[in-house]
Amino acid sequence: MNQDPISKPLSKAQLIAIHQLVDEVGRRQLQDFGQINSDIKPDGTLITECDRWSDKTIVQGLSQIAPGEGVLSEEGKKSIPSSSEYWVVDPLDGTTNFAAGIPYWAISIARFTNGEPETAFLDIPALRKRIFAIKGKGVWLNDKPLKPESRFKKNSDCISLCSRSIKVLQMKPEQSFPGKIRLLGVSSLNMTSVAIGQTIAALEATPKIWDIAAAWLILEELNCLINWLETNPKDILSGTDLTSVNFPLLTASSEDQLNNMLPWASALIQDS
Repeated sequence: MNQDPISKPLSKAQLIAIHQLVDEVGRRQLQDFGQINSDIKPDGTLITECDRWSDKTIVQGLSQIAPGEGVLSEEGKKSIPSSSEYWVVDPLDGTTNFAAGIPYWAISIARFTNGEPETAFLDIPALRKRIFAIKGKGVWLNDKPLKPESRFKKNSDCISLCSRSIKVLQMKPEQSFPGKIRLLGVSSLNMTSVAIGQTIAALEATPKIWDIAAAWLILEELNCLINWLETNPKDILSGTDLTSVNFPLLTASSEDQLNNMLPWASALIQDS
């Protein structure tokens, strides 16, 4: 990705404007929830008119808030922008849940500089929760600072899998899985569940860049470990089309938990 060392942080006014933009999109999604039909995209995933509206609204809003900064989005352009700062957007992560009437989905927005996320917004409209992160400055949940040590107080033994990674359970029948399984149906929230202590690890088989963008920064700011199992997104060059590029990953709350899950992660990659 771009290696320009000079980056300009977002101003307070820009940050406020983005929060307001996310508020607007979240309100519309809550209005549409349970009242909208879905279509099937060429890749087999679902899309609704609310996905399209949300994508268009966010892309247009970012172009006004941060003019000159490119935008890569799930429902729009999928190539890495040439600008040194750019945005990666998933306007509605968890469309299958949203379309099925399951009140668990997210709005994921991240600003990248030098090929890595430096500001992240991850909103869960139905729960009225928003996680916000700035590289080197920390993470906030609904304006309350989150600390790395806070996740250990929950004593969770849950591990998040996705619908494509759950097959690892059949690959190693002789081994006991090292945790209680959870399938939440939202890639960004699967990963972020580790950062906030809901789970101790998450294994994602086929996430796209828009799935991981905001969660990536949140995980790093809260000192979680990320193991890129195939492609490291830091190595992707400007202009690369990421339509069909997956970034399988294992993330964990500690070194021990990462090591406990590595055999399952290796089995997943060997089978792909």
